[in-house]
Amino acid sequence: MDALEGMDETALSDTFRTIAAEFGPDQAGLETAIHAFDAADPASARALHRASEPRTQELLRRLNQAPGGTRSLVRLRARLLKIAKSDPVLRALDGDFHHLFSSWFNRGFLDLRRIEWSTSAEVLERIIDYEAVHAIQDWHDLKSRVSSDDRRLYAFFHPALQDDPLIFVEVALSGEIPTSIDSILSPDRVVTRSKDATTAVFYSISNCQPGLKGVSFGNFLIKQVVEDLSRELPDIATFVTLSPVPRLRAWVRHQRINPSDEEMPRQVAETLQKLDPDQAKPTDDDALMLAAHYLVHAKTQKGQPLDPVARFHLGNGARLQAIHANADQSLRGQENAWGVMVNYLYDRRDIARNQEDFATTGEVKFGPSVRRLLR
Repeated sequence: MDALEGMDETALSDTFRTIAAEFGPDQAGLETAIHAFDAADPASARALHRASEPRTQELLRRLNQAPGGTRSLVRLRARLLKIAKSDPVLRALDGDFHHLFSSWFNRGFLDLRRIEWSTSAEVLERIIDYEAVHAIQDWHDLKSRVSSDDRRLYAFFHPALQDDPLIFVEVALSGEIPTSIDSILSPDRVVTRSKDATTAVFYSISNCQPGLKGVSFGNFLIKQVVEDLSRELPDIATFVTLSPVPRLRAWVRHQRINPSDEEMPRQVAETLQKLDPDQAKPTDDDALMLAAHYLVHAKTQKGQPLDPVARFHLGNGARLQAIHANADQSLRGQENAWGVMVNYLYDRRDIARNQEDFATTGEVKFGPSVRRLLR
């Protein structure tokens, strides 16, 4: 494993290709299993399944048995992902990594921990490094996020990675649904006593391990935190996010160059044509209108929401509750979405139904204020 991790990108790429070429399915065994397959015989189906498994998976299982093997394989996959984008052979090899990681890192193996100021310095340093949404400025900022009475931070861990978190969520406790990130991050905010809080706000979710891309943790994390907070603070009745809209401005830019075939409301189409996203900032009303259309109607080729944050929360059973202009004054927030941010509502009574409807029909559930923006 040390030899693999010590390779430069060229040598590692060549090694990955050799593994993919030499450790595919056993062709002779596969042909035998195909000829022996009998739809009425479950044993023959299992034999076919075993024969069709690429031998790369057994190789990865054996590498995983080495001391620190899981951690090394996660790091190796992170490097594989960078070089596999345009290579179908390496993408197939990555599929073997993903298949095994989905089993090795399933919910049953994950440990949810609340991160506090008394947590080990090693873990706290990693939280600072891994924060991907709202940068933690210094140790004082971190202390505010983990030790204030109106703050919680929870992370998933795996036994094989010990004190290296997989994903974490930051929560603000409040008496109302927030409309801007500054109201949460400001050091001068009025601290809400946890016993007086009625609303829990998920304002930052950070995936920590690039090598585990595509392995889902976030849906389990949010649902578990909702349950834990409900037990700890039973007066909390509202669970919402304050989320970015990372591709809104890019979508507007793309629509001006390559308009989609979808029918758009006249005002949306006219605003898209007159607005140069690289030169001008839209009015608040136009920004909200464009964001509402983008979040509800802009879809991938598979019919999923184009926005990755929307796709994540809607797929977890949330509802698009509200959209806010000028909610994020940071450089990133302005560059990505002119400062637009979104509340996704996790209503415990509706999560399962929303999740099922979204999975079967792709329906985007939204609140009354969003409905008014959809002209």
